[in-house]
Amino acid sequence: MRTLTILTCIFSVALCSVAADRTAKPRLRVAADGFPSGHDTPEGAACDLARAFISRDIALFTNTCVRPYGGGKAREDYAAFLRSTVQSMEKEAARQQPSPGGPRSIGKVFAARHLSRGGPASYGYAAFDFQDIVFVDVGVVLHNGNRALNRTLVIRDRDGKWYVHPAPGVSPLLSTGLNDESPSDRDFAEAYEIQK
Repeated sequence: MRTLTILTCIFSVALCSVAADRTAKPRLRVAADGFPSGHDTPEGAACDLARAFISRDIALFTNTCVRPYGGGKAREDYAAFLRSTVQSMEKEAARQQPSPGGPRSIGKVFAARHLSRGGPASYGYAAFDFQDIVFVDVGVVLHNGNRALNRTLVIRDRDGKWYVHPAPGVSPLLSTGLNDESPSDRDFAEAYEIQK
């Protein structure tokens, strides 16, 4: 009887630890500014896009953006957008003072969300081998003191890393309903266990 009681206790503890593991939040190391960075999370990629514009960092911009994909006019339009943005960033970097409407810092980052419609993710997987498509709302403080909220489409590519799509309008089938989604209300810190 004593053995049965001990086994029951061990089994109960094991079940509790399995349940705790299922509800455990993934760990996330944040950058010096307190926000995510890198290709491991969609929030990190979205923040790096904002940082690229804040610091006018062309290398960070190109590293953060999803590769040119597909073919035809959509691919050409996307490649042209990337080139045009790099040229604009070069001009902005050459300015003595940053543009008043340009971003100065990240102010708020919301947790990534899937689009309500399943079509974009299915299309991305079937046509381009994308593993997932989500969006992240990132709030920035502008040089003029105003605030702006940027909705960023983020794609998990075939290498398992997250990249932003800075021009979702060139691929309507990948971004259907993006701007119709409700405002985000869950801070990224609620989705992760933050490591500093």
